[in-house]
Amino acid sequence: MTTTSPAQGGAVQHASYTTKFGALASYDKGGVELIADDARHYAFSNVFEVAASMPAWSRVAVAKNWEYVLETVRAEGTSPWYTASHDEFAICMDDAGGEVIVELVKLETPIAADDLEGAVLVQGEPIGPKMGRIHLKRGHQALLPKGSAYRFVKDGDPGVLLLQTIGGQLTEYRWAEICQTV
Repeated sequence: MTTTSPAQGGAVQHASYTTKFGALASYDKGGVELIADDARHYAFSNVFEVAASMPAWSRVAVAKNWEYVLETVRAEGTSPWYTASHDEFAICMDDAGGEVIVELVKLETPIAADDLEGAVLVQGEPIGPKMGRIHLKRGHQALLPKGSAYRFVKDGDPGVLLLQTIGGQLTEYRWAEICQTV
């Protein structure tokens, strides 16, 4: 788009943009347009496309920065219980017209060792007092605190969560399958 200033005798043109929110049932693939660089320097994946082809509650890394990862999760049914030795965050990217519920329990005894990175599964029911429930709609974020156990519940159509955590034993790396590289 070419613009000229009013001082140059032209009219100022303004670009028009429309934000389109994706969902598991409706998303555009998107991509990265390279101008003067090499595709090997970039990775691109779509959280909805990844979640559409994965089993419920798998944790697939879609971004990585040092030890930190963003994991896409297909929210469907009731997840197992998880815990971590560090705080994590969950963002609801798609609630499929419902909500994703986070149930929290303060563990009497920590399950994840302080030097263990990433989320780990809690075997059986967690032991400790209930901390409450968080009702997530699209765009809402929840803190999953260190030393707690949490699980997700999603009734109805599947939704999508994005978890910010540290890569660990449950993190699946599928770069070759999910990334645009050319």
